[in-house]
Amino acid sequence: MPGLPAARRTVLKGAALAGAAGLGVAACSTESKLGHAETPTPTAPVALGAADEVPVGGAKLYREQRLVVSCPAKGQYKAFSAQCTHGGCVLDKVEGTEGHCPCHGSRFDTTTGKALHGPATVPLPSVPVTVEGGQLVAGPDA
Repeated sequence: MPGLPAARRTVLKGAALAGAAGLGVAACSTESKLGHAETPTPTAPVALGAADEVPVGGAKLYREQRLVVSCPAKGQYKAFSAQCTHGGCVLDKVEGTEGHCPCHGSRFDTTTGKALHGPATVPLPSVPVTVEGGQLVAGPDA
């Protein structure tokens, strides 16, 4: 009987490790979601600054406001949530028209919101954006 408790301990340790591994996999699931923020897009209009700060053919990240704005042609603007649809992290940089998530490596097209590289599979939510007196305003009623 002395071998029985050791075997039981081994089984229990294995079960505990399997459970912990499952939690780790669940924490970094490839299933996309809107992340941890309750509202990934503004609930009220947000002033972003001068429209000419967004380069034509490029994009600008407004990290504090959790928005990214692109300018596909002069005078045309598109805005998207800058919150990754995988884990909810805010994009940390934009290179050209590609937004980068620092947490798990997702990449997004800032002109369409489309997920270019996973683990995110869901596009960034679009946000209305307008120009008022040369200033960008994003959010509802913009």
